[in-house]
Amino acid sequence: MKDAIAPFFEDESMAETRAVLVMYRGKLVAERYAPGYSPDSRMIGWSMSKSVTAVLAGMMVADGLLVLDDPAPVPEWASAGDPRGAITLRHLLHMASGLDHTEMPDGEKAIYQTDTVRLLFLDGRENVAQYAEKRPMEAEAGEQFEYSTATTHILSDILTRTLTTSTDPQVRRDAMLEYARGRLFEPLGMTSAFPEFDRSGTMLGGSMIHATARDWAKFGEFLRNNGSVRSAQLLPTSWTRFMKTSSTLDASYGGHLWLNKRRPKERDQVLFPGKAPSDVYAALGHLGQFVVVSPQHRLTIVRLGKTNDADLGPVNDQLAKLIAIFPRG
Repeated sequence: MKDAIAPFFEDESMAETRAVLVMYRGKLVAERYAPGYSPDSRMIGWSMSKSVTAVLAGMMVADGLLVLDDPAPVPEWASAGDPRGAITLRHLLHMASGLDHTEMPDGEKAIYQTDTVRLLFLDGRENVAQYAEKRPMEAEAGEQFEYSTATTHILSDILTRTLTTSTDPQVRRDAMLEYARGRLFEPLGMTSAFPEFDRSGTMLGGSMIHATARDWAKFGEFLRNNGSVRSAQLLPTSWTRFMKTSSTLDASYGGHLWLNKRRPKERDQVLFPGKAPSDVYAALGHLGQFVVVSPQHRLTIVRLGKTNDADLGPVNDQLAKLIAIFPRG
């Protein structure tokens, strides 16, 4: 198994791999770290954080605090005649809100003009949800897929306001952190997991949850086991099924999870369709953060590092090769 994960660290085409961890049938069978990193190193998940936020949303739906197909409870959208009032939680989780969000430069905008950079580091950083929620519509809700970190920050704000009506940043932060820890992180044993918050007390659930490789693997195993841990069902299986089911606008995207299926021709492929089973799914993050689950192989793989998004082909190929080593069933 050491030879199977060695290319992640020794093949220069992978760029910088910091950690690889493999869980097979619930057991740790391989683990390696780059110099300067260890099992105790807490690493940023970037957009893997989105999948964590989706799980927390599912818990609130299960608690009866939110409804998947009701209009999303965002005060900014509540005025009569506001088309944003038609946006549901499902639309947000499927990246189909219709809001005018720009994740990456499209030829017309520079990187510093994109919503992700603006809300995290520039004029939106004090209150990311307010920035994201004020954006106008560019399409009807449910009619256009547009991957967007801003969308998940809206979800984070909804989760927080569901827990507290306070506008005090510390109260908001504490309420969300207590819920995340009590309902997810601590039951899973993800003791290193820690989300960042903006100055308004909104969890940066679209991009800035940190955890060790072992704790990211626990999250993957939780999904592989359909929301249960140590025989305790923490999340309804209906919600994990929703997360792993293709949205109507992009077969490769579910409820804040990437699926190993081919995308429409005009969109870049994600993961490795055709090289591993189509039921493989993953939480993915900027610069090559992966929590990959193959249900047929009873397998969870974590790869953390720093590889330009445009250069992830070799990493994807090696992940597919690693999955193929293990027997199905």
